[in-house]
Amino acid sequence: MRTPLPALGSALFVVLAAGCSSMTPMPSPMVDNASLPEAVRVPAGHRQTMHTVGRGEITYECRAKKDMPTAFEWAFVAPVATLADAGGKSVGRYYAGPTWEAMDGSKVTGKQVAVAPAAAGSIPLQLVKAEPAMGMGAMQGVAYIQRLKTQGGIAPAEACDAAKALQRRQVAYQADYVFYATN
Repeated sequence: MRTPLPALGSALFVVLAAGCSSMTPMPSPMVDNASLPEAVRVPAGHRQTMHTVGRGEITYECRAKKDMPTAFEWAFVAPVATLADAGGKSVGRYYAGPTWEAMDGSKVTGKQVAVAPAAAGSIPLQLVKAEPAMGMGAMQGVAYIQRLKTQGGIAPAEACDAAKALQRRQVAYQADYVFYATN
């Protein structure tokens, strides 16, 4: 025969159970790869494991062009962004490398495979092939990363000339970073 929980214990159980049900993580939006430009589609045999929104800045530096030392251009230096889940909770960061690092300390770097045009005034969409993850956690097993839904981030519109050589500018941007593992 089971012993019933005392009234206080029963009430506490109901309160805790109700509280836990509201703590369910928000589901990540699923990406429809078939609707994306072919160049940035993840190859077959991979499944989406995480969807984040990165908000941050891209740094550009006014530099002499590689083959034209008397001409100048804004050159990409590095990004820095906070990665958030669908509910807006910070889950990691993105920085030079390129490197994606989860709050659990696991991280992954990668090499660009392809890009596709985005909306005017926004950095391109991108597909990155990941290197093996460092550390155990959210980034373990990541094989590909997509940069989608980009907003902003392009080089400054202001002139870049010898008078501004080596000056840096930060440009705000936002992008979805979607992570995939092998099936």
